[in-house]
Amino acid sequence: MEKDNLEELFKNMQGAFDTEEPAEGHQMRFIEKLNGTGEMANTVTKKKSWFWKPLSIAASITILLGLAYGQLNKNTSLENQVAQISPEVAQSQFYFASLIEEQVKELEAEETPETKKIISDTMVQLKTLETDYQNLEKELINGGNSKLILSAMITNFQTRIDLLNDVLGQIETIKNLKNYNDENFTI
Repeated sequence: MEKDNLEELFKNMQGAFDTEEPAEGHQMRFIEKLNGTGEMANTVTKKKSWFWKPLSIAASITILLGLAYGQLNKNTSLENQVAQISPEVAQSQFYFASLIEEQVKELEAEETPETKKIISDTMVQLKTLETDYQNLEKELINGGNSKLILSAMITNFQTRIDLLNDVLGQIETIKNLKNYNDENFTI
């Protein structure tokens, strides 16, 4: 069916095809026109690319700086928002955080081969409690039950302090047992 349509089309167009050869020099004139247009096109392209490259680099840097600023601003604003909701929490957070930091330094100073495992386990538990605290801060900002969340935040700090005190006590016991055993072996 398609073959019939094509044959019919050619029959209808017979004599309408341009079968004459172009005038002499046509090919040379065509090539000259192509070369002339090509040079103009290259010039336009070079001008455009020269303008866009620095502009695209500047735009990329601006976007990256904006994203970095947004992330830094987001982290500090969380603490500021908690301080606005409850200034007492901000003050107690500073107090507890400094107390915990002192105890962590003391814990790290006590690290020996015998206590290394207990200290590393304690640090993992402290990180978990810190993550829980950050979640509580987010809940407080999002409008959760303020009294309940504030109580949970204080309990979180107390849990961390109790954990550190217990571990420091266990380390002290380990040191005493080691000293006691060393004294028995030397006699």
